[in-house]
Amino acid sequence: MTAPKTAMVLAAGLGKRLRPITDTLPKPLVRIAGETLLDRGLDSLAAAGVATAVVNVHHLGGQIVRHVAGRARPKVLVSDESDRLLDSAGGIVRALPLLGADPFFILNADTFWIDEGEPNLGRLSLAWDGARMDILLMLADLADATGHSGGTDFLVGADGRLARSKGDPAGAIYAGAAIVHPRIFADAAAEPHSLNLYFDRAMQAGRLFGMRMRGRWITVGTPDAIPAAEAAVAAATKGR
Repeated sequence: MTAPKTAMVLAAGLGKRLRPITDTLPKPLVRIAGETLLDRGLDSLAAAGVATAVVNVHHLGGQIVRHVAGRARPKVLVSDESDRLLDSAGGIVRALPLLGADPFFILNADTFWIDEGEPNLGRLSLAWDGARMDILLMLADLADATGHSGGTDFLVGADGRLARSKGDPAGAIYAGAAIVHPRIFADAAAEPHSLNLYFDRAMQAGRLFGMRMRGRWITVGTPDAIPAAEAAVAAATKGR
């Protein structure tokens, strides 16, 4: 299958749990081992062959606009939500005219991962099958997660189809990266609503699939998650 050439990077959140850091700095611009969370995601997209990334902004959005202004790879387009926060799905619906008619990546700007072997976004592209799938999620095992304080999200069937795990430790965590086909947003309004609605619809239709990533998945939700994330990066760098 052809790898997606566009991506939506969800960067409009308020980052309330990261206060007081996010009182003056948007969460995607928090640095881990010298590199912003946003740049880590954009670099992964560039390595996967993405030509254009749409980044939505809301809280302290001007800082993000200035930060990405000089990026050429991928080219960054800004979807401005400064008037109203639209949640994960609403933000994507507003940005659909910039994303085009082909399948695209979705990336959360507050998580990243350290690849082990073949890059995980490349593996996700190879696993994508638009004839069978509406959504393909990248998943992480609890044992491979740093900074995650909750349970799991999905159980993975033998054929890769997903069901809600309700925290079952045998399940996996949604790792904040996915490929979706824009047809799932047909007739959707750019009003505040969550991607979980579309996950559940695809699941009910048997068209929600998952792929387990390889490596270390890192989420930065609170200030005390920052040193843990930096330690994980240092350990991975030392091991190479």
